[in-house]
Amino acid sequence: MNVRSQSSGDFLSQALGIPLVRKEDPALLSGRGRYADDLPVASGTLHAHVIRSPHAHAKILKIDAAAALALPGVAAVITGEDVRQLTDPFLIALKAPVHQWSLAVEQVRYVGEAVALVVAESRYVAEDAAELVQVDYDPMEAVTDPLAACDKSAPLLHPACKTNEISVRKFAYGDTAAAFAAADRVIALTVDYPRLSFTPMECYVVVAEYRPHDGSYDVLANFQGPFSTHPVMAKALRVPGTRLRLRIPPDSGGSFGIKLSVSPYVVLAAIAAKITGRPVKWVEDRAEHLAAASSGPNRITRIEAAATLDGRILGLRLDQLEDYGAFLRAPMPGPLYRMQGSVTGAYDIPNVEVTNRIVLTNKMPASLIRGFGGPQLYLAIERLVQRIAVELGLDHLDVIRRNLIPAEKFPYRTAAGALYDSGDYARAVATAIGDGRLDDLKRRRDTARAAGKLYGIGFAAVVEPGMSNMGYLSTLLTADARERAGPKNGAVSMATVNIDPLGGVSVSADVTVQGQGHQTVLSQIVADRLGLDPADIKVTLELDTAKDAWSIAAGTYSCRFSPGTAVAAHIAATRIRGRLAGIAANQLNVLPDDIEFADGQVRSRSNPDNALPFGRVAGTAHWSPVMLPDGMAPGLSETGVWSPPELEPPTSDDRINTSLTYGFIFDMCGVEVDPVTFSVRVDRYVSMHDAGTLLNPLIADGQVHGAFAQGIAAALYEEFVYDENGNFLSGSFADYLVPTVSEIPPLEILHQETPSPLTPLGAKGMAEGNCMSTPACIANAVADALGVKDVSLPLTPLRLHALMAGKP
Repeated sequence: MNVRSQSSGDFLSQALGIPLVRKEDPALLSGRGRYADDLPVASGTLHAHVIRSPHAHAKILKIDAAAALALPGVAAVITGEDVRQLTDPFLIALKAPVHQWSLAVEQVRYVGEAVALVVAESRYVAEDAAELVQVDYDPMEAVTDPLAACDKSAPLLHPACKTNEISVRKFAYGDTAAAFAAADRVIALTVDYPRLSFTPMECYVVVAEYRPHDGSYDVLANFQGPFSTHPVMAKALRVPGTRLRLRIPPDSGGSFGIKLSVSPYVVLAAIAAKITGRPVKWVEDRAEHLAAASSGPNRITRIEAAATLDGRILGLRLDQLEDYGAFLRAPMPGPLYRMQGSVTGAYDIPNVEVTNRIVLTNKMPASLIRGFGGPQLYLAIERLVQRIAVELGLDHLDVIRRNLIPAEKFPYRTAAGALYDSGDYARAVATAIGDGRLDDLKRRRDTARAAGKLYGIGFAAVVEPGMSNMGYLSTLLTADARERAGPKNGAVSMATVNIDPLGGVSVSADVTVQGQGHQTVLSQIVADRLGLDPADIKVTLELDTAKDAWSIAAGTYSCRFSPGTAVAAHIAATRIRGRLAGIAANQLNVLPDDIEFADGQVRSRSNPDNALPFGRVAGTAHWSPVMLPDGMAPGLSETGVWSPPELEPPTSDDRINTSLTYGFIFDMCGVEVDPVTFSVRVDRYVSMHDAGTLLNPLIADGQVHGAFAQGIAAALYEEFVYDENGNFLSGSFADYLVPTVSEIPPLEILHQETPSPLTPLGAKGMAEGNCMSTPACIANAVADALGVKDVSLPLTPLRLHALMAGKP
């Protein structure tokens, strides 16, 4: 039994910190999962198929649907003109005339853009009818290279903007000019992070119904959040938020950020239901998903450091050009600004200048994918740190350790405003390289090189943010514009605990299911407070905006569960515990402070034999209100709401604490590059994590493994490729290479726990970390193996062959 001290008082922790096997798994492993496409639909539901553009950029001259409408079973063919009449364009964070509807209006801007929707009695009829719809296009010149798109002569995606580079914001923190003037060396690098996605097993599913009696919409969708896009969808539909009921299914076949972008199809299916007068179901297929769902943005970063001869970094300059494709879907440009406060990473760098530039190109719109913003930033920073070591003739690890934030400085305020809550980075690094791990890597390297092989060692040190400040995107605006719009900040988390008349405990919360094991951890948290077995706690996460507690921060993204929703559940359970203690104190004739909860009983701490069954105490609030303490309401239901005060609005000088918690990850690896096949083999990989207090170590390791697999994918395999005309070249898994379990190397996971002082449970967000650290670590190892300056991801054999052929 583990004793913990909490803000609400000391208690015996019977469930937290235990590697409890996920309670979700038996149903999933036995084929009893209930995914969006498995759920029953109303009688008379129609089925939809999307007609998509084969052109990257073209005017729509005419859509002739007569033949399709004549096909038996076809209910409607909906076009952009229908959508324009019935809806408004989606809101975007940037005040720019970039108008997007759920179907293309007047012109298309990327291959795969939705042009029309066929609605029929079955999916088969809808697809047959789609082949009969004639769409006449007038092709236009396209631009896919973000640098070329910035040129004044480039074809414009949105002529009203008068440029494709629709936003440029410059930030200065500290005295960067003085830092560069004092530097012994200025070391610069340009890093290009590719466009890629993390493809879930389950594609998009939407079922929409229009209710004409009150003009409302009832929608089931495997949407992940953030629910800040709920008002965006409601406004597009021209209804109050209360008239867009959004329901989330009980299970999800993964998400990784991609399911956020189902939102345009929520609006499209809702309009189709209104037009046809019947419920409409749409299921995305894999080809559609690859070509048109979403991807992480590609980013070109020009980064330079002011360094001393011993490798100390005095200041940084970053110019970040981020390509968001054809439109800015809400909440874009999230990846560019989510890391704004932590732009100096894990390093104690007091001076930094940042230029953030947003460009549009003829590619599918970009959105959030796992780790959003972190992989792009850390590839640039960690590659630069490695180059500092190379160009100054220093050891790479020494440069990292020389610049890490010292433990005595925590809580640490970064130059750009992030408040790093806790950490001991030096100790984490020492642990990771200890026990002969680094020595083993060096032996492997020396042996391989002596045999004429290409072997390199890579490192990466990153900070993992958890629970985003909902005001971080307002940093996109100037201080004057923010003042006019009003402050934006905070992040509200909610969870509800109910106890029924027989003592049964149930929990609901504001997260969406994606497979992370939230039900298990929530049951542990509540069981911990109430002295019950986690198996006795029923957790339901089928979120329904019409009846469940939620806010615009709701959803599953940005590692918000552990520092957010888990805390809300702890608060709700603590309140329930307090009420039960008052009830039991009356019946046991003791003071409430003497009450403890353990083994399914409520008992006197000083006399454990003086006890009552948990169910009997709970039943009093339902069956015998007369026995309740004075002033206590009958029933047992509490909603915990958590809104940490540290998430403040941006300051007048653009400093922003972009997240609540900040974990730390240190990775090191050894790789071998085959000089004949040009393939990369990861020989050994070690990953150290500090995510504060671990609520369930088994689930934590599972999340690390998943993020590591996707980090390997980004480093070595996955990339969305377009040609210069905007044609999509990665439209199948034969071209878009998703690694299987056979391609994922073994991973050694280490943990260090420095509890967060800002959350009652001490837990920080985790699960995105290796998506951020692994690509940079492997890139550094390959650069070390080949002795080159510039490496581009993914490190495919074709790319490495070209790199080695051109090596000076």
